[in-house]
Amino acid sequence: MSKPILFAILALALAASACGININLPEAKVPGPEVTDEIRIPAPDAQSARLTLEFGAGELVLAPGAQDSLVSGTATYNVPDFKPEVNIDGGEVVIRQGEYRVSGIPNFDGLKNEWNLQLGSQPMSLEIKAGAYKGEFDLGGLALTSLSVNDGAAEVTIDFSALNPEKMSLLTYKTGASNVTLKNLANANFVSMVFDSGAGNYTLDFGGELQRDASVSIRSGMSNLTLVIPEGVAATVKVNGGLSNVQFPSGWSQSGDLYTQAGDGPALTVVIEMGAGNVQITR
Repeated sequence: MSKPILFAILALALAASACGININLPEAKVPGPEVTDEIRIPAPDAQSARLTLEFGAGELVLAPGAQDSLVSGTATYNVPDFKPEVNIDGGEVVIRQGEYRVSGIPNFDGLKNEWNLQLGSQPMSLEIKAGAYKGEFDLGGLALTSLSVNDGAAEVTIDFSALNPEKMSLLTYKTGASNVTLKNLANANFVSMVFDSGAGNYTLDFGGELQRDASVSIRSGMSNLTLVIPEGVAATVKVNGGLSNVQFPSGWSQSGDLYTQAGDGPALTVVIEMGAGNVQITR
C-alpha cells in the first residue's frame, strides 16, 4: 500500500485519539497467498449500462479496451476479505470490494489489493466510490453519459485521452484531503461539472476540444488549485473567497474577482468557492 495513503489513515487515528474519540480500524492482518481473480462482465442487453465500482484501499487502474464486454480484467489481493463481489441486475452492474470489517490498529505491511480493469464501448453511466487508494484512470474514448467519483484520501489521475463520443450530462468529483489531477477535461464532453474537495493539491486540465459550452463549479477548502486552460479557449473564471491568491498568465484580463480569456468556439465558465488557498491559471 502506498505511503501517502498509510500516512493519511494513521493521521486520522492519531487525531481521533488526541480528541478522546474511539475509532475502529482494521486489526492487524497477516497477508495470505496472493490470488488473482479474472473479471469479465458481458455487455448488458440494454441501450446503456450503469456501472458502479466500490473500492476500498489499494490500487485501482481503469482503461478502455474491453472486447465484447462491459468490463474485463483482474483483481489481485492477498487478504481473502478483499475478494471482489459482482452483482448484475439487468443494465445495473456493481463490482464491490469484499468486506474487511475487524477492529484494532491496522497493520498494512505486505497487504495487496489491486484491480486492473478495462471498460467496453457501450454507453454507460460510471460511478466510482472509493476510500484511501491510488487510482490511474484512462477514460479516453469511452461512451460516458455521466461520471461520478467519490473518494477519501486519494492519489488519483484521470485522463480523457480521447473524445467521449457521448454527451456527458454531469461530471462530479467529491474528495477529501487528496492529490488529484484531471487531464484533457474538454474531451469528457460534459455539460456541467462539479468538483468538491477538502484540503489538498488539485489540477484541472481543460485540454482537448470543447464540443459545447461547459460550466464548472469548484468548492474547495484550503488547497492549491491549478486550472490549465489552453490559449484560444473562450473562458471566464470567477473566484469567490477573499483569502485566495490568484495568479494568471498574460493574455488574461481581470476585473475584480472575474478573470477572462478571449477565444473562439464553445465557452468555458468556471466558478470557484474557496475559503483560502492558491489558484493558478495556466496554459
